[in-house]
Amino acid sequence: MIRILIWIFMLVGGSAAGIWLDTVLFKSWIMNPWLHVIGFIIGLIMLRSVINCSRNTGRLLASLGREGNLPRLQTNKLVTEGYYACMRHPMHFGLLLFPWAIAFIVGSLSFILIIAPLEMLTMIIMIKLVEEPQTVKKFGDEYHRYCDQVPMFSFRPICLKQLFGKSGPIEKLESN
Repeated sequence: MIRILIWIFMLVGGSAAGIWLDTVLFKSWIMNPWLHVIGFIIGLIMLRSVINCSRNTGRLLASLGREGNLPRLQTNKLVTEGYYACMRHPMHFGLLLFPWAIAFIVGSLSFILIIAPLEMLTMIIMIKLVEEPQTVKKFGDEYHRYCDQVPMFSFRPICLKQLFGKSGPIEKLESN
């Protein structure tokens, strides 16, 4: 629940701060309707990619990461297949684009150039300082071995295509 509140704060606060900063820093951007239209379209495309990523990784976790009767969104098995063979945090990788998608939709240049990158950096720090220690606590040495073999994020085209594409069968992905 706390993470959801942090997300809402970052996105709503980032939007408000970005719009306010735009009135100070980028007055000409605010007045150009074409830049807003183009930004809105880019934002929708990015938002669709974030949704695809969340759906794809969520389905994979639900099918492979749960054994027994667990509450929704909980896992008790370390998933190292599919998208997780390419990178340790594929869902988070997709969610890193969420602030930028909202920034483009809102049409705030300050949000795009300043606030969204800071929010993305904050998310990476949270993954490293909160998520990974929790996962180590949950899976121990198995997760340490996985960390040695698979990077936190990957920009390999095959990984990105499957991660952000429409949901379909998951091909076997190699970690290298």
